[in-house]
Amino acid sequence: MRFRHLAGLFFFFLIPAAPGTFAQQAPAAPPQSSAADEAPVALVRIATQNELAAVREHTPLRFQLRKIDDRRDTTREIIETRNGDVARLIAVNGKPLSPDAMQAEVGRLEYLREHPELQEHRRKREQEDTDRVNGIIRLLPDAFLYRDEGMTPCPSGQCRRFTFSPKPDFDPPNLEANILRGMAGEMWIDPGQQRITRIEGHLIDDVDFGWGVLGRLHKGGTVLLEQSEVGSHQWAITRLKLNLTGRALLVKSLSIQLTEEESSFSPLPSPVDFRQAIQMLIHSDGSSAQLAGLRDEPAPAQL
Repeated sequence: MRFRHLAGLFFFFLIPAAPGTFAQQAPAAPPQSSAADEAPVALVRIATQNELAAVREHTPLRFQLRKIDDRRDTTREIIETRNGDVARLIAVNGKPLSPDAMQAEVGRLEYLREHPELQEHRRKREQEDTDRVNGIIRLLPDAFLYRDEGMTPCPSGQCRRFTFSPKPDFDPPNLEANILRGMAGEMWIDPGQQRITRIEGHLIDDVDFGWGVLGRLHKGGTVLLEQSEVGSHQWAITRLKLNLTGRALLVKSLSIQLTEEESSFSPLPSPVDFRQAIQMLIHSDGSSAQLAGLRDEPAPAQL
């Protein structure tokens, strides 16, 4: 799964990156499971291994990211580069930018081109986020009890649907993994390509971080992730919906109402650096056909 373009896995809002990320830790030994559990866990384990392998083998893409939160609705065109992602704002509230706003975006990109240290900072942050999310993915087979609910229709045809609930003896390796102890839901897996296509989770209990000092997520929050093949055997997260409430650092209230959608994917003919991506975005027409469709599209409903 490619999470780094999305503004938010929930724990990013609550706690800073720990000195030792999941990627730096050896995976825990899998707990013993009964014969009844073995089949679903085995498929989940294969699927998560495929997700982690796909991150290493990912081919750079060009795509659009639409983000809707409680403040506004924005659309950006994004190009992945060996130096991290480069983005250009192309629409606000479903409407193309004004000439002045477009010129301001061009100016921002030109400034970025002359200051590679800014792009390097972004690249490092993206890598840290990727490492943290990969650590969570690596824990999925061992953090939950899974039940096979049979086949269900999905975008790729038929997917195998599992329900999951917290495993009582799961011991989170650090603060971020605490979220797994309070979540239950569904996971869909494409049995042909053995890839995760959907995770829908809800908090069945309050979740504390650092004994509640660093933060708390309240019971009832929901998370939805959808992934699909976007061409050339490349998979990408196409939809993220967060509906979470809580508090951070004892007193700061927390409310996350967020929808993000990725679309209009196209592979790059060859890898590019960030300066080449900036040049491509400056000379882009803003994908006017896509923007015309956004004007009439209602904002997605929250979970």
